[in-house]
Amino acid sequence: MFEAIVLGIIQGITEFFPISSTAHLVILPWLFEWSGDVNTLTFDVALHAGTLTSLLVCFWNDLKDMVKKSRRLLFLIVIGTVPAGLAGFYLHDYVEGVLRGPKTIAAMLVVFGFVMLFAERFRDGKNLKGLSFIDAVFIGLAQAVALVPGVSRSGITISAGLMRGVKRHEAARFSFLLSIPVIAGATVLEGRKLFGAPQEYNLVLFAVGFITSMITGVIAIKFLLKYLKRHTLNAFVVYRFVLAGMIVGWLWLRG
Repeated sequence: MFEAIVLGIIQGITEFFPISSTAHLVILPWLFEWSGDVNTLTFDVALHAGTLTSLLVCFWNDLKDMVKKSRRLLFLIVIGTVPAGLAGFYLHDYVEGVLRGPKTIAAMLVVFGFVMLFAERFRDGKNLKGLSFIDAVFIGLAQAVALVPGVSRSGITISAGLMRGVKRHEAARFSFLLSIPVIAGATVLEGRKLFGAPQEYNLVLFAVGFITSMITGVIAIKFLLKYLKRHTLNAFVVYRFVLAGMIVGWLWLRG
């Protein structure tokens, strides 16, 4: 139960902060040698379902407005979702089987930390109404890269938005809206295992993880949107570098 609560909190924060939720969900059980239901992809689905609910809570009015009025923004989100959908469909098994190790995660934390620093060099100015078709495609392609653990979906998509001249907090809003269909798709895809054989899992742990990640996710979304109106991504880059260093150090100590 303690592990489920900790992982729920971690998922709620790291899904939206640009520090890679997958990295933390892989590294924590690896570091502390947690096993059982909390160290399965199926439990990760429960956590992602919680953060998906966070997005729906925070952006429900935006979603209704897109359906009724802002059809153009809805179209851009659909366009931006296609690359990640294709990447997830064709590369999911390869990524989960080959790229889910600590060394890959540490490398991606550093490499895409530098990408975030580079993105901060661009001058912003556009809001969501100013997004173009090319902007949506570019950000969508960036989101597809986030399939690799350690990249951070929010980090790479916010960075891509900055590179296209989008205001930092507006890039974060688009990033979060863009994540809704991707997280929903991944939840349904992996969730079939849970609903196919629910008796094989501790559903209480799954419920705790879901609720914890949902509540933490709402707090994280609201905090980050406010934070990025006045601050850069640099603090998160420092965290990524420190986390990568800790992973490398732990690997070295374990020989």
